Amino acid sequence: MLQINPNNNLPVLRLKFLAGAMIVISALFALAKSVGNPISASESENAISIDLSKNNLVDLKKAALYKLQQQELKTALQAYFDQAIASGDIVGAGVSIVRGDSIVISDGFGKRNIETNEGVDGQTVFRLGSLSKGFAGILAADLVNEGELHWEDKVSDYIPEFHLGERSAIDKITLANILSHTSGAPYHSYTNLVEAGLPLTDIAKRFRDVQPISDPGLSYSYQNALFALSGEMFYKATGQDIKTLLENKLFKPLQMCSTTMDHENLMHAENVAIPYSKRLNKWNPKQITNHYDNAIAAGGINSSALDMAKWMRLLLGHSPEIMAKSVLEEAFNPFIEIKGHHKYYQRWPGHIATYYGFGWRIHKFVEDDSHQEKTIWHHGGSVNGYRNEIAIYPNADLGICVLLNNNSNIAKTVIPDLYKIVQNVYNQNARQIALNNSPKTTPHL
Repeated sequence: MLQINPNNNLPVLRLKFLAGAMIVISALFALAKSVGNPISASESENAISIDLSKNNLVDLKKAALYKLQQQELKTALQAYFDQAIASGDIVGAGVSIVRGDSIVISDGFGKRNIETNEGVDGQTVFRLGSLSKGFAGILAADLVNEGELHWEDKVSDYIPEFHLGERSAIDKITLANILSHTSGAPYHSYTNLVEAGLPLTDIAKRFRDVQPISDPGLSYSYQNALFALSGEMFYKATGQDIKTLLENKLFKPLQMCSTTMDHENLMHAENVAIPYSKRLNKWNPKQITNHYDNAIAAGGINSSALDMAKWMRLLLGHSPEIMAKSVLEEAFNPFIEIKGHHKYYQRWPGHIATYYGFGWRIHKFVEDDSHQEKTIWHHGGSVNGYRNEIAIYPNADLGICVLLNNNSNIAKTVIPDLYKIVQNVYNQNARQIALNNSPKTTPHL
């Protein structure tokens, strides 16, 4: 885990900015007070004008505070990622932070292309890998809400060639099972065939030769091939392929203009992060492959920090015109517990338990200063040399997404690291506001 310098969260810029903002705000309040004497009924128009002035002053104060916090956050994040780059942990990162209904940060750090010296920005495109599963889970929840599908629908009813093993009981595998990795198939069954580019319908036939490890719903065993079959179920249920459904239901309404789902569009995009791997202490570029173009639901989406910020606003419930919060939360219902303590996210501070919903991990944790149990909706992703993390903190109305163009150990701790930075910035400002608003007392002589 990177060491976070608490001084980075309170730069001199903060003090100067705060002092300047307070001087301006104080002057504006004094001006309002000077014209704010008691007003008679005959002066009602002036009263309305003064009230509006006071409202404007409140808005100015909020805007000044927002800018102050945003600048502090940028400074702290710059220091964090500069350290990661200098230590050779990462090449580049696209980072987005959403708080409430505001996109606070959508920015880039480091290089998207070392050879051309081009930097990462908020619109640089990365391959998402398994962050794609979160989109599939939300899409499924929407289709279930519309009555197009049901969580209990059997996979074999939509894909007749699919059977797991030779036991008839295994034909009871449902949409809920494949989206929660509880089909009973062994860990990562036929992921190699997905990466080889075989059509999903061909892969589905081969599961007859796979010996299940349990009945459906009883054990967690991570899958890519089986998870991707959800896209085939979506198609059979609606007559539209998963690309069309994602475009029409999510990407277009959210104006996620940089998000793509195929190799050709990715290769024609101008602002793309090149994946890198390290050898002999040197970063070497990798070829961008078309792996998972045949398995969109499991790992075939590409996106930018800005687009992922728009996505997180939806997940936090701030785009109700596109999807109701009650529909979204269907994907976040814990379906199966992920037991043990060896996964990196099970070692995050305050971790209590981890579950899997539909395309999302659900973590329960407590913070140092509280015994109250809180929640994180989370997923990681790795494909073609890219390594990504997304986490939604519904209790804090906060979303954090980090996209990296190389595999890095920093991915294991970047979410709690950035969460701590965000909490420090906003908590410090809250304490400062409380201090400024506290009643002043005259010392006894």
